[in-house]
Amino acid sequence: MRSPYFNVPTEGHLKVTNKLIEDHPLKKMEIVDAVLKSWEQIFVSKIGPLSIGIDIFPSPQVMSNILHELIPYNLAALVGNDVRIGKSKNEKDIEYLPNPDFSIEVKTSSHNTDIFANRSYAQPSFNSGTKNKNGYYIAVNIEKFDLDEDGIEIKAKFDEKGSLVYPKIRKIRFGYLEHNDWIAQNAATGQQARLTPAAKRTKLLQIYP
Repeated sequence: MRSPYFNVPTEGHLKVTNKLIEDHPLKKMEIVDAVLKSWEQIFVSKIGPLSIGIDIFPSPQVMSNILHELIPYNLAALVGNDVRIGKSKNEKDIEYLPNPDFSIEVKTSSHNTDIFANRSYAQPSFNSGTKNKNGYYIAVNIEKFDLDEDGIEIKAKFDEKGSLVYPKIRKIRFGYLEHNDWIAQNAATGQQARLTPAAKRTKLLQIYP
């Protein structure tokens, strides 16, 4: 698939992204509902006898990874037979069966605004045996568990009514990214890539809140 931004100047990218989102068969609220349901499930489930947010407080990376696994499952359950979880290394996280051009990668992060990927995302996809990094993305930023007032220990938090207070979803974004939207770390040992400012501004659009 040729880049939808081909020969479009940067100032026109936002208009192209809006059209790409409009043309996608999944509705924005379906994506939002799947993400919020996935986040809620983390806090109503148990690991053995332990509850997340009450007894144990996983690291931001662990919380992001759990959410990353749940979103495709819940979106597939919500939408039906057209969507399934990606199963092989050359499939996206969310496979759209009628047309793979609408398949979606999922990225989750505890950073306030940024999302990250393996540095390979900043390189063109030449090998047909690996997934195409270009395409639609769902990006989710989450809150972390906070330390106590002394900045030492993480404890369960309660509001003034005595109800438990959990970390929240900061934002959900949806859009279309390509390999040249990622900046790979320069260090030889660096394995991470981050988005360019222009890509964050014009190619990944906030759909929640």
